[in-house]
Amino acid sequence: MTSSGLRVLLTTDAVGGVWVFSSTLAAGLADAGCEVLLVTLGPPPSRQQLEALADKPIDLRITDLALEWMDPEAADHKRACRQLEQIEREFSPDVVHLNSFREAAADWSAPVLVGAHSCVRSWWQACRGGDPDEPRWRAYIENVRSGLNAADAWVAPTAAFRDSVHALYRPAVSGHVVWNGVGPVGAKAKQPFILAAGRLWDEAKNVSALVSAASALKWPLRICGSTAGPPTSLQKSAGVEWLGELSRDDTLAQMRQAEIFATPALYEPFGLAALEAASAGCALVLGDIPTLRELWSGAAHFVQPNEHVKLTQTLNRLCTEGALRRRMQDAARLRASEYSASRMVASYQQLYRALLGNARRPAGERATSIREIYA
Repeated sequence: MTSSGLRVLLTTDAVGGVWVFSSTLAAGLADAGCEVLLVTLGPPPSRQQLEALADKPIDLRITDLALEWMDPEAADHKRACRQLEQIEREFSPDVVHLNSFREAAADWSAPVLVGAHSCVRSWWQACRGGDPDEPRWRAYIENVRSGLNAADAWVAPTAAFRDSVHALYRPAVSGHVVWNGVGPVGAKAKQPFILAAGRLWDEAKNVSALVSAASALKWPLRICGSTAGPPTSLQKSAGVEWLGELSRDDTLAQMRQAEIFATPALYEPFGLAALEAASAGCALVLGDIPTLRELWSGAAHFVQPNEHVKLTQTLNRLCTEGALRRRMQDAARLRASEYSASRMVASYQQLYRALLGNARRPAGERATSIREIYA
């Protein structure tokens, strides 16, 4: 440990919300005096993603190691472990914070914290029902389980998702909850449109429900997010303005202008887009699922993801009833202030310091010891 703070090796990917989480955490830790090495796995960060970190004292290592959900058979797992072990030897961190599961099984010297942001098995159950039955996903599931059991501790962004992970994998160590957080987003004069953000190909985002409602909505619907893959009939739907995949800054600019943000999600372990939209002063219409209820009960309207008529009615009510819309915007903005980046950073620093009290032991002994730390 340095005189100014902890040395933290933090892994991330640049594909979705994990990058927003990790880059926000890394920046906050650096501001708090920690030395942070941010290691990317999977596709490299974009120029815009890198520019957002340019003024932060964060070391960055970009690798070509496969993300576990893109490599379910774990063909790249051994290479990843070897390369990450070498990075640890070079950096000598006090704590290793992994934002994936299977890499926890590497031969680490420092205590290891695993962040459970999402997993294919829980996604599959929420979106399609049951477990995936292909052999490659069975291998993935076993590697997630092994990673959770190899870690000194693991953490989830909501209690509901922690409980889901525990029920699916039965890890030896109970998980802990640290809410995600974002920095100030700000707001501008609002314009009469509804905004949604989500990858068209991701069933969890349930973009199709919004598209189905679009022609009956009183305000225009704008959707930002990747439309990668073959064109679908959804992209020809009337009443939808497809913005495509935007940079984070451009997405936030849309949120600052939108009156309403809608995400009737089937599956969402946390939902950073909803948090950013609430911070920007949007009224929220969310899928009625346990994780979103946990975070936004009393500060959003909830609709069952498959109730398309109710979704249309709820959105149109917010479009036409200005007083209600303003109340919901104020409630969402106030609730969002509870999920601040500073609170998240402080919580992780506390977790890291607790982990440092646990000397590295054989796996069977670590589980008992970490329970004692958090007792």
